[in-house]
Amino acid sequence: MNALHTVTISAINPALNLLPAELDTPEARCLLLAICLQESGLVDRVQRVKGGGKGPARGLPQFELGGVRGVLTHLASRELAAEICAARRIAGATSSVVLAEMEADDVLAIAFARLLLFTDPRPLPALGDQEGAWAYYLRNWRPGKPHPDRWAGNYAKALAFIRP
Repeated sequence: MNALHTVTISAINPALNLLPAELDTPEARCLLLAICLQESGLVDRVQRVKGGGKGPARGLPQFELGGVRGVLTHLASRELAAEICAARRIAGATSSVVLAEMEADDVLAIAFARLLLFTDPRPLPALGDQEGAWAYYLRNWRPGKPHPDRWAGNYAKALAFIRP
């Protein structure tokens, strides 16, 4: 079993099952996998920084505090975010509490990643639209160091998994 399959079974499927069915699309799954590959390599749940320290990002999609706050407060996502927090038994769902929980809760992190994508008023890029997916990722994740050289490979892996 490869990492894409493992993450899909253990995190993506349960996360999307907590959300309305219309949010579970092949386009969403592809973008979620590509972003997690780009951000954490499907391994790191705490951002690594030079010198061995820890950065501010958490979870496979590498959320930061502002992203969590955005999902918790955005008109399109706040009610669903509250439901996710309740389902994951997160009491006092403040941005900092949710961010800390993401380090150990892949389902929570993936559900919030899907909700962050949901807050974008533009439609998700079509499967195979690597450039559109890159633009969507940049607009929503706002990575400090985006690494465009890795995106094509990460997106291709995600796409091949979704559409073998």
